[in-house]
Amino acid sequence: MPLRLEIKRKLAQRSERVKSVDLHPTEPWILASLYTGTLCIWNYQTQTMVKSFEVTELPVRSAKFIARKQWVVAGSDDMFMRVYNYNTMDKVKVFEAHTDYIRCVAVHPTLPYVLSSSDDMLIKLWDWEKGWACTQIFEGHSHYVMQVTFNPKDTNTFASASLDRSIKSVMFPFVDLESWIPDPNFTLDAHLKGVNCVDYFVGGDKPYLITGSDDHTAKVWDYQTKSCIQTLEGHTHNVSAVCFHPELPIIITGSEDGTVRIWHATTYRLENTLNYGLERVWALGYMKGSRRVVIGYDEGTIMVKLGREVPIASMDNSGKIIWAKHNEIQTVNIKSVGADYEVSDGERLPLAVKELGTCDLYPQSLKHNPNGRFVVVCGDGEYIIYTALAWRNRSFGSALEFVWSTEGEYAVRESTSKIKIFSKNFLEKKSIRPTFSAEHIYGGSLLAMCSNDFICFYDWAECRLIRRIDVNVKNLYWADSGDLVAIASDSSFYILKYNRDVVSAHLDSGRSVDEQGVEDAFDLLYEINERVRTGIWVGDCFIYNNSSWRLNYCVGGEVTTMFHLDRPMYLLGYLANQSRVYLIDKEFNVMGYTLLLTLIEYKTLVMRGDLGRASEVLPSIPKEHHNSVARFLESRGMVEDALEVATDPDYRFELAIQLGKLEIAKEIAMVAQSESKWKQLGELAMSAGMLETAEKCLKQANDLSGLLLLYSSLGDAEGITELASLAKEHGKNNVAFLCLFMLGKLEDCLQLLIDSNRIPEAAFMARSYLPSKVSEIVALWRKDLNKINLKAAESLADPEEYPNLFDEWQVALAVEAKAAGTRGNYLPAAEYVQHADRSTASLVEAFRNMQMEEETLENGGLDYEGGEPNGEVQEGPDGTQVEGHEESQEEAVVVDADSTDGAVLVNGNEAEEQWVTNPILMEPYFFLPPLTAVGSAYAK
Repeated sequence: MPLRLEIKRKLAQRSERVKSVDLHPTEPWILASLYTGTLCIWNYQTQTMVKSFEVTELPVRSAKFIARKQWVVAGSDDMFMRVYNYNTMDKVKVFEAHTDYIRCVAVHPTLPYVLSSSDDMLIKLWDWEKGWACTQIFEGHSHYVMQVTFNPKDTNTFASASLDRSIKSVMFPFVDLESWIPDPNFTLDAHLKGVNCVDYFVGGDKPYLITGSDDHTAKVWDYQTKSCIQTLEGHTHNVSAVCFHPELPIIITGSEDGTVRIWHATTYRLENTLNYGLERVWALGYMKGSRRVVIGYDEGTIMVKLGREVPIASMDNSGKIIWAKHNEIQTVNIKSVGADYEVSDGERLPLAVKELGTCDLYPQSLKHNPNGRFVVVCGDGEYIIYTALAWRNRSFGSALEFVWSTEGEYAVRESTSKIKIFSKNFLEKKSIRPTFSAEHIYGGSLLAMCSNDFICFYDWAECRLIRRIDVNVKNLYWADSGDLVAIASDSSFYILKYNRDVVSAHLDSGRSVDEQGVEDAFDLLYEINERVRTGIWVGDCFIYNNSSWRLNYCVGGEVTTMFHLDRPMYLLGYLANQSRVYLIDKEFNVMGYTLLLTLIEYKTLVMRGDLGRASEVLPSIPKEHHNSVARFLESRGMVEDALEVATDPDYRFELAIQLGKLEIAKEIAMVAQSESKWKQLGELAMSAGMLETAEKCLKQANDLSGLLLLYSSLGDAEGITELASLAKEHGKNNVAFLCLFMLGKLEDCLQLLIDSNRIPEAAFMARSYLPSKVSEIVALWRKDLNKINLKAAESLADPEEYPNLFDEWQVALAVEAKAAGTRGNYLPAAEYVQHADRSTASLVEAFRNMQMEEETLENGGLDYEGGEPNGEVQEGPDGTQVEGHEESQEEAVVVDADSTDGAVLVNGNEAEEQWVTNPILMEPYFFLPPLTAVGSAYAK
């Protein structure tokens, strides 16, 4: 039967002719050497070119990674070898290696050696630790030496292929190479025409190598008996590349006929032929531990992935694991790790591997039956059932797929149209021919058959249709109880409840079942938008790893991430007595991660609404897992319960804030002494109307802005005074300015602006609120501006020197003098209504109106603004001409020098208007009522 390997193309890049390819052992890189003299490194994950080296104008026929040195070594037709650092792109070494074209370079897997072969019929050994000195020359071929390769099972040996139709095997020592005379172990006259390529068999004990020739054939040789084992025929042109795949039982050959052929390594039958239409094949690249194969063509590079990289392994309920490495079957027992051995989560378990036997077919799946007594191996279109302990064959047959039922029965899919069901005694019970193409089958409580876009469930006893569900199924996982099932699709998975009683009642009643099955057979419980790679059930908890390799579990539709895996791992099972879930990686390393059964049980009880039993289980959960429990409860809306369970102070603080429990939050904040916590608590207290608590919290948090809001809302002049000093100490000048401004301490505001080197703002403030200070500030401004722009400094006008440039300047001075005495008098906030109209009043405008009224009374209603300018012209500070007024402000406004209260005389009469200031609104040239007159309804 065929291997039925799944082949997926992972990379396709067009380029000039590719002469060699190589895979990096750790990075997702492909190295391709081109006939045009260029080296390219492709990233097969991002499908992009990572680096490119312009080596020479002649063909580069071979290039290899030296990953442990971060190098690339290349040999070209200009007879030079070049070494590059692929990280820095620096050229490490260039030297002439041969006297003709260099055909191949090979890197020793562990030692600092590189072999090169050439059209000069020589093979040379280079040692990079000796400055790339040539330490040995191997002669013997009578034509071009096309390829050399080290034996992976004996790295003291290498093989060479030549157009003289022979292959030679050479064993050489690593000590005293200079005095050693090379002599080939053996020479094989391999083909009727020139030999282009050679490769060693990697796995098992077979001493095989394979060769490809211009006679259109590939041959498998036993290099111990020097006999030809098999001749692979089928190519219609020269065979240019061959390889034994290191992970799969296949041989791959590439030819100038444009095809790549895949052969079974045991039966030598042709399994598959690939043709990507890129003309001739020149090179094959592979790597141990990977199922990726790179192909170099005339017109580009192709990478394919053969089969799945999931390790073939199974674990029973007692912790015994059986896995398959090629045809070899091995077993380990998790319980062999003693209880006194402490293993941390994610640590590789030190398990003793025991050889269990071999398998007659190449395993593609391996699975224990429910009670662990038997193990089935399926592959090559066949299945074999073995006993788990002695590995004895109990039954076998044809099968593309094999599944177990929960009772120990099993079913096989022989084709897309034929499924057979067998009893526990290995006897055939029933044969089914579905009316659709059955692409996959799944076992469990029900037998499931799925097509490309739907799945049908059947009972095991009578094969009656239970339910059809329209979904694209990638895998199916049944819970041990048989009541829950997870259906995994390409991008999400669904958890369904199987209503066994409903189905039994329907079938027992004798009612007919249509093509959709029993309507109420399943209830959809949850849909999770995550891709499942592998999964298992533990009770009502579904454990899985997703596409991002996170290990998650799902209880009641709530997904919790247990661990972030650092590499691809696959679930094996769960051991309840150890409370650990076990996984395996591609290298068959087994790791365990803790997942408490009591934690799962608690969450399950909460989801079922059984809070009484859940509270009984809670004490058995270790304290370190209580935060996880609390987050689960919070997600279910049980925030108060979460607060009781949580142990992390930060998390408890968040929950307390969420619930509005200020006392609990305050206790946590006092212990933590975190400004952010005090600030959160202060904001919550303020919103709750607990202003004294809010004040204390905001002080602890040093939240000066919050205190400003609080004090201004309260009309607390004393608090704002204290806050102003505190803000100055902390360098919070904006807060300090606002505090002083609201207090009416305009001189202090001005000084703060000066101290902060904000002199222009100080000048404008003085012009608006303290006209008497303008000259002083302008002098400072000029001095500061002189350092930058002398002309700009000279253009600044001082109102004492140029009063004509400042409208109503004397009025502003008079109003300032009159209003200065009222700034420190704060009216109660409760009287705001009586003074509300003054908050928008302009004192200068009021003064002008008073003046106009007086003039109207004295002059018989003349319009104050009706005067004509007298045409006098004065010069400004920058030399500009300024037109004067017929009557100056000095004539209209006079400050009584003899008056002790600074009364303002308008045309000789004292103004009766009450002048007060409001520093809150910074409108130019006027003064408004004080701070507390516009505060809130709170009075301190």
